[in-house]
Amino acid sequence: MSEKRNIAQAAGVLGFATIISRILGMLRDMVASRLFGAGFAMDAFIAAYLIPNMLRRFFAEGALTSAFVPIFSEYYTKQGEEEARELANVCFTVLTMVMAAVVLLGVVFSPIIVSLMFPGFRTDPCKLELTILLNRLMFPYIFFISLVALSMGILNTVRHFFTPAISTVFLNLAVIFCAIFLHKQFAVPITSLAVGVLIGGFLQLLLQLPTLYRKGFSIRPRFNLRHPALKRIALLMVPSVFGVGVYYLNITVGSILASFLPQGSVSYLYYAQRLFEFPQGIFTVSVAQAVLPSMSRQAAAGEIDQLKDSLAFGLRLTLFITIPAMAGLLACSTPIFSLLFMGGKFDYSMVIKSSEALFFYSIGLSFVAMVRILVPAFYALKDTRTPVIMAFIAFLLNVVLSLLLMRPLLHGGLALATSLSAFCNMLLLLYFLRKKIGPFGGRKIALAGFKTALASVPMFIAVYWGVRMLDWSMHGHKVYKAAWLGTFVTAGIILFLSFACLFRCEETREAIRILRKRVR
Repeated sequence: MSEKRNIAQAAGVLGFATIISRILGMLRDMVASRLFGAGFAMDAFIAAYLIPNMLRRFFAEGALTSAFVPIFSEYYTKQGEEEARELANVCFTVLTMVMAAVVLLGVVFSPIIVSLMFPGFRTDPCKLELTILLNRLMFPYIFFISLVALSMGILNTVRHFFTPAISTVFLNLAVIFCAIFLHKQFAVPITSLAVGVLIGGFLQLLLQLPTLYRKGFSIRPRFNLRHPALKRIALLMVPSVFGVGVYYLNITVGSILASFLPQGSVSYLYYAQRLFEFPQGIFTVSVAQAVLPSMSRQAAAGEIDQLKDSLAFGLRLTLFITIPAMAGLLACSTPIFSLLFMGGKFDYSMVIKSSEALFFYSIGLSFVAMVRILVPAFYALKDTRTPVIMAFIAFLLNVVLSLLLMRPLLHGGLALATSLSAFCNMLLLLYFLRKKIGPFGGRKIALAGFKTALASVPMFIAVYWGVRMLDWSMHGHKVYKAAWLGTFVTAGIILFLSFACLFRCEETREAIRILRKRVR
């Protein structure tokens, strides 16, 4: 089986598992918005959750995965399963100790961390106090999710993708259950969300262990702190924190600056970001996770031409999904929020403000997606310096643009700054990767993106025109709204696929081939 087909099928498995999780994640946010709206309590929860979640994105799913997978793939490919098992046990042991210390420090110094990260909350002592309480409750989540990320790296290397991807279902179920059934049991009802996050993290880790055992990795303590791979992983991790996590660092900067804006701004950005991540979680992350093991194996074997082929295919496949997804989000930002979130404590004014943030985030969807593919390519080649420099430039640009745009556009300006900095990061990474490995099908990638964009135009026009015919400010009528939106979205997808076939987009044929094989 070709590496392209491996990547596509792995992405399909990940996409299937992730779409279930994302749907439940959307349901989780709908429940939270109905119960708590977008204001005092929700701002405090989102700020408190942002800190362990930021660590998860930077260190666990970001730097740890990007640094661990290339080294582990090298051991697994060249030194055999026995050495790979030893490395897995050593990494589990060391990570357990390190993250236990991180959690302890986080809980103890939570007041300082929250005050520094959200200085705008200092003007409201009650909000600051609630944020500290919720942060202390949720900080242990980073312990569980870091071990989940390590498990994901091991399982993905041995070509098992489903269990790590489906594990987030348990996080969403735990939060939904606690929010619905426990919010009245606490003096501060939103505490139920924090309890759900903690329980969900534990369940995610618990799910990985049987699968690891079945794949030959029965995790046991190994205190070999001098294992040669540990230093290599640590050296890769340090720059990977910034290289992989710059987009999420920009999101964090946006939330910090939003604490100075009118109440609810932190929540608007959060809800918009959650919807923005829906197509990313279904496909972009799936492709990135599927292509990294392939590129790592090819780099370890010195197969640079095959690595280029895998990289180019991953980028084309990413553009084929994210460009129409971007067009759809731009056309449907207000209808989506009206359908999914409006009700309870979430009124139409909150719909409009959240949709503004989603609109500006959506502009950068393809840029963010391509960065998720390009950065691991550098790490597969053992180059950690270049992505860090490019990420630092993009970060500085984001800070400057955020400060310039937040005054006229408020929270929408913060979202737009994130998209523009992602565009800058993508261009720099493309340029320097080409200098490093030579041409990797740039014209073919650009042509694929151009064809996809052309095929998305009639879809955008039809959907935009259709959804504007309905008054989305009316309360209730969920079935009617869903039918209306669903009709035009379905028509848009059919239009897109029709024009994609007309323009002979290769990715269309690949997707149909995989679908037919799955059906058989």
